[in-house]
Amino acid sequence: MAMYAAPPAMKTEVFTRIPDRYRKAGQLSDERLRAGKGTRATDSYIEGPSFDRQGNLYLVDIAFGLVFRVSPAGEVTQLIEYDGEPNGLKIHRDGRIFVADHKNGILLLDAEAGRVTPHIRRARTEGFKGPNDLFFAANGDMYFTDQGQTGLQDPSGRVYRQGADGYFECLLDNVPSPNGIVMNPAETMLYVAATRGNCVWRAMVLPDRSLTRVGLFVQMSGGAGPDGMAVDQAGNLYVAHAGMGAVWKFSPRGEPLLRIDSCMGHMTTNIAFGGQDNRDLFITESETGSVLVARMDTPGQPMYSHAG
Repeated sequence: MAMYAAPPAMKTEVFTRIPDRYRKAGQLSDERLRAGKGTRATDSYIEGPSFDRQGNLYLVDIAFGLVFRVSPAGEVTQLIEYDGEPNGLKIHRDGRIFVADHKNGILLLDAEAGRVTPHIRRARTEGFKGPNDLFFAANGDMYFTDQGQTGLQDPSGRVYRQGADGYFECLLDNVPSPNGIVMNPAETMLYVAATRGNCVWRAMVLPDRSLTRVGLFVQMSGGAGPDGMAVDQAGNLYVAHAGMGAVWKFSPRGEPLLRIDSCMGHMTTNIAFGGQDNRDLFITESETGSVLVARMDTPGQPMYSHAG
């Protein structure tokens, strides 16, 4: 981004935080500790913000297998604790809640019963590396990233599509750490955050839903790399820059238009538009277990959960 002038910056404010009663300091598993995914001081690691039609915000905690629901007033309720690593969450138009779980594949969450059930365990008999995030297109197709421990040393992360008709395919198999995934409003372009490549890829989506002309859309630097993403109704792309404490707004041409700075920690992991007019950008900041919010000029593109 050094080829462009620094964009204007704005600050966030705290919407809510994970209450102390749901935090688990000193309880991080030895497996995650050995993998360098946190320390004994880690007490939460929130991700996957997504709104239902009632204005409730859903969050996941990948470190401790938790899912939360946050009321419009910011009151946090734990829905479930299970043996998993929930990383991304999206809500279907029919109300079903899908979870991309790094350990267990794609799951369905029954929020009222407090249980999860498998939806996709494997890719045609082959195990996943570790699903990260997901996105629903307007026709009901589900796209999701399979990140695992891929990176520049092993650029074999994958992007999958499960069609609304059940057809399943691998679209990309060479991404260094695929993470956030989203489409432009016309759904002619697919954006994939390549975290450990510190960049965002863009691919043209053909009428048959295959991808072509895959290229590098934005090259970033610093921090841990791009994480969750969102788009607004003008086609601008918002990218959570984990480790940098910021969310960047890019034009459809890739020009940096705005830097949204965290008022808390530096682990800005994911984002979602919400609020009554869909102009409030909600940001998960995982270092402090906080949800931040900033007011945008342009409404976010409605998610599939709010379609129809």
